[in-house]
Amino acid sequence: MITSINTKLIAASMIVLMSVGCSNRKVQRVDPDERIDLSGRWNDTDSKMTANAMIEQILTGPWLTNHLQAKDGEKPVVIVGIIRNKSHEHITPETFCKDLEKSFITSQRVRLVQGGEMREDVRGERADQQNFSSEETMKKWGLEVGADYMLQGVLNSTVDEYKKEKVVEYQIDLQLTDMQTNEVVWIGDKKIKKYIKD
Repeated sequence: MITSINTKLIAASMIVLMSVGCSNRKVQRVDPDERIDLSGRWNDTDSKMTANAMIEQILTGPWLTNHLQAKDGEKPVVIVGIIRNKSHEHITPETFCKDLEKSFITSQRVRLVQGGEMREDVRGERADQQNFSSEETMKKWGLEVGADYMLQGVLNSTVDEYKKEKVVEYQIDLQLTDMQTNEVVWIGDKKIKKYIKD
């Protein structure tokens, strides 16, 4: 009898757990440009907004006019280097770097060269071409366009919280360095502040 009651209790508990696990979850497609902030953490909207704002700052800086004057109107070549995440959250900087690169290309005011792992992939393909492509179509070594400037930066955050309220501020600091002289030609920052209440 006790075993029968225990079995019924276990069965009833499992049914309750299964019904909780099978909640009425709803998923719907939304416009990728729609701003949605569920958790209050850094998200795709923050990344895109920051990248666009930072590129606008960069492209209105005097370094660009100085470069164009010194190089007879030739567009500067830029490479996006490492953006370090020193914030309190786990943020993948690659997404932000891609947003920066996209903004650079969309502006058509600078030339962008590949960096990081993707550059190594391109070089690997070029190496394969030396062995497997026809002489007329294989791409030669030593003809890459060298970057004039490298963009680097850091993402920091501060958190102030009390009970069920929280204020999070993100600060993104970027700097552009002349590859030839190691001179920092531009520095800029962007802040995003979020008030979160549970």
